[in-house]
Amino acid sequence: MHRDPATVDVIALNLKRRWSGVSSTVIRLVPLQAQAIAIAACGPRLPAHLPQMGLGQLVTMGRQGPHGARVLHARRNNEMILGLLLRHLLRKKLRLVFTSAREGRRSALTRWLVRRMDGVVATSPRAGAHLGVRVTVIRHGIDTGVFHPPADRARLRQRLGLAPDGVILGCFGRVRPDKGTGHLVDALIGLLPDRPGVEAVILGRITRRHADFAAGLTARIAAAGLDERVHVLPEVPESAMADWYGALDLLVAPSLKEGFGLTPLEAMACGTPVVATTAGAFEEMVVHEGTGLIVPVNDPSALQAAIARALDHPGERRAWGAAGPAHVAAHFRLEDEAAALNAIYRELLGIG
Repeated sequence: MHRDPATVDVIALNLKRRWSGVSSTVIRLVPLQAQAIAIAACGPRLPAHLPQMGLGQLVTMGRQGPHGARVLHARRNNEMILGLLLRHLLRKKLRLVFTSAREGRRSALTRWLVRRMDGVVATSPRAGAHLGVRVTVIRHGIDTGVFHPPADRARLRQRLGLAPDGVILGCFGRVRPDKGTGHLVDALIGLLPDRPGVEAVILGRITRRHADFAAGLTARIAAAGLDERVHVLPEVPESAMADWYGALDLLVAPSLKEGFGLTPLEAMACGTPVVATTAGAFEEMVVHEGTGLIVPVNDPSALQAAIARALDHPGERRAWGAAGPAHVAAHFRLEDEAAALNAIYRELLGIG
């Protein structure tokens, strides 16, 4: 759905061709934001339903928007650089906003770019801690109309080809070392031989760079005699993810480092309890002993112990899962994220 740049107040950049968490954020937020402000996404390979404008139109659009300045929202270094070039070389009247989702110290280039932004958003206090500027914390939200408990989990499992009975735990996301997948496999090898009713699903993209790592994991699983109980499956479309969360008894998020990380939120919204590390914003999402368990980053023993507790205490596990949907609806709604961002845009544009 292409928009005339002359009618656009806000441009949400997404310059990465390959699907990423940032891409998902833009694609989820922009349709909601467009209900209240004139926004268009801009980048390659965007879904046809998204309000959008072409990359070339960034150059050819008029210097001013409907209200004088336009807002350009960047979420990557190259997007900040593009915004600065448009503003200073082509004299576009732009107010630049950057969202930081990564924890830890940022590069000198990032910090230099951030100091030239008109507004900076962080998805968690950690993500804004090392930027050296004032930030507004706006946590990611999810669409609770999409992510919600299944009506019939037994039938759902049957449709997905999963065992209708027994306990199924899952780990969803890219399969690579910094996602903690190796620690999870270590835990499964230690726990599953004594728990014959438990199976596991590791589901996510395996890039060429991490193909050897993934192959090593499957070899270890087979050597432990668990290849019939630990299923390493390829990535599925985002539209199918709610079903996979709803089919689980437990989600494990063992990341060593993370940006924000939506998987615990999506799982909890579907009524699935979570064991997660303190990576990213997981500690802010999961209520320890309320919607799941939190363990330190890079502590395999603590991770295994937490998974064991969740597996061995079904009453606790079910209570944590039951508490998840209300917790997410109260604190992590996508509508609230969209409204908070729109408020920043309006302030920068000087409109009500």
